[in-house]
Amino acid sequence: MKITKKIRVILILSLIFLNIGCDQISKNVVRKTIEPYERIEVFKDSFVLTKVENTGAAYSLGSDLGPILKILLLQILPIIVLLFLLRQILIKTDYSKETNIGFAFIIGGGIGNLFDRIMYGSVTDFMILDLVVIKTEIFNLADVSIMIGAILVLYSSFFGKKEALETIK
Repeated sequence: MKITKKIRVILILSLIFLNIGCDQISKNVVRKTIEPYERIEVFKDSFVLTKVENTGAAYSLGSDLGPILKILLLQILPIIVLLFLLRQILIKTDYSKETNIGFAFIIGGGIGNLFDRIMYGSVTDFMILDLVVIKTEIFNLADVSIMIGAILVLYSSFFGKKEALETIK
């Protein structure tokens, strides 16, 4: 079945808004129900909920920057990058399905965290995983969206070309 350009755009934008919505709803619940640094063990030490307001980027990088540099590097630059990515997936139609979904997840997660930075001056992080082989720093659902998106784009980059080459033969 051939998807029209209009339906493709609607699907991409819906996926972006779904990611933003899930992120913002979860952060609003955390802001209202969990005290700063309160520790709620969901599965012993394996999955912990807490609330931290991160004024920087991942791993609090940039939290010591001056206000102008913070605005430039943590708000304006991400806006430019996210708009570029959005433009790419809306205009360029030869990306694989995985790449389109991956970019939509990255954009949705990026907008979720960017919204927090602009509206609250910080990003609400609240989950920690410790699965022995996988131990994370504190993160939120926007970060999950960005990671899933990056994995999909990388997967498509490494394995999508092979499929495309096989169809040419």
